[in-house]
Amino acid sequence: MTEAAAEPGHAHQNQVPVRVRVRARWARTAVRLTGYADLACARAARAARAARPLRAAARWRSRLPPTAWDALLATLLLLNVATTRAPHELPVAAALTAALTLPLLWRRRAPRTVFAAVAAAALVQWLADVQLPADVALLVALYTVAANSGRRGTLVAGAAVEAGAVLACLRWSTDGAFLTPFVAVTALAVAAAVLGVNVRTTRAYLAALEERAARLEHEQEQQARLAAAEERARITREMHDIVTHNLSVMVALTDAAVYAQHRSPDKATTAMLQISETGRQALTDMRRSLGVLRTDEPDARRHPLPGIAQLAALADQMGAAGLPTGLDVHGGHAHIPATAQLTVYRLVQEALTNTLKHAPAGARATVRIHCAAATVTVDVTDTGPHPPQPATATAAASVVVPPGHGIPGMRERSAAYGGTLHAGPLPDGGWRVHTRLHLDSAGAPPA
Repeated sequence: MTEAAAEPGHAHQNQVPVRVRVRARWARTAVRLTGYADLACARAARAARAARPLRAAARWRSRLPPTAWDALLATLLLLNVATTRAPHELPVAAALTAALTLPLLWRRRAPRTVFAAVAAAALVQWLADVQLPADVALLVALYTVAANSGRRGTLVAGAAVEAGAVLACLRWSTDGAFLTPFVAVTALAVAAAVLGVNVRTTRAYLAALEERAARLEHEQEQQARLAAAEERARITREMHDIVTHNLSVMVALTDAAVYAQHRSPDKATTAMLQISETGRQALTDMRRSLGVLRTDEPDARRHPLPGIAQLAALADQMGAAGLPTGLDVHGGHAHIPATAQLTVYRLVQEALTNTLKHAPAGARATVRIHCAAATVTVDVTDTGPHPPQPATATAAASVVVPPGHGIPGMRERSAAYGGTLHAGPLPDGGWRVHTRLHLDSAGAPPA
């Protein structure tokens, strides 16, 4: 007989695949874990059932008004007197108990007055030499004073309770044991006062937190409104610059095309093509400016923001519209942020647009840009007369032209980089727009 035949059990075990034995082991482990989970769930269920009466009591307690608990305390103390006092002592004891406990119904409205009334009733009780469980009303009144009054009121009420404790212990202490009851009563009074002070401090802290939260919410709303107003103003400036400039160029090109359509059809065709190109450029600029409002707008990424490099194309566009424009750029502009370059472009664009609208035929414009390490200087001049001031009314003027938004918009753009815009007529005729942008991180000029 072979060894395998002699030990059939071991042979059978060796024939069982390893995967089956691993699955069996995991199954036994899962059974144990399931048993532990069921035991934990059972314990949690028993704890939840045990906590139900406490939660029900808390809900029932929160539904009752605060004065109901004071009335319940007075009722229990009166029942105690009625069940423990002799018939001949009952009227005095009941009257003193009522005098001690009934004022507690108004303790939240007038804590100091209620404490004075309870203290007076306690003094009458001491003079009548009647010991009552209703003396606990003094501790309740002391707690109320500490919770609703300042430090001075708490100290005065605590001193009154201590004086009453001395008198009570001197009269009612047995076998001359004065110290032990006095220490006990003093400890109760201190506990009541400290509890009231803690409640007052917590209440003040929560009120301060609520006030701070309300103030922060108000400040956040103000900041949100300011941010929305600033964004509206920015979009308005962008739309004003884009629409005004391109429409002015298109109007000038249209006039030129109408004038040349019979004498020089080729020039009229060129002007019309430039009008079409200007319109498409205006649409592209509007999509780019409004693209920041839409996260799914890819056009703003395909068309970069205009900058100093695009001023040459702007000068050519103005020359085609009838305003010969010279451009002079000093210094490299690769280090200038894109937003600052956009500001320079918009300033030059608005200045040239105003010149195109107000300057007579034959006027010329010159744009000078000086790029330094920390500043960019923009200077735009023209040879035409400056536009009339709308605020100055002459005797011959019949209609007052309302002021535009071009120069105020340029002032806002310049102020964003700590610059001051100067726009006005030149002594020998013409108009000049000059500003200097500061590229420091604070957006303000260096000292």
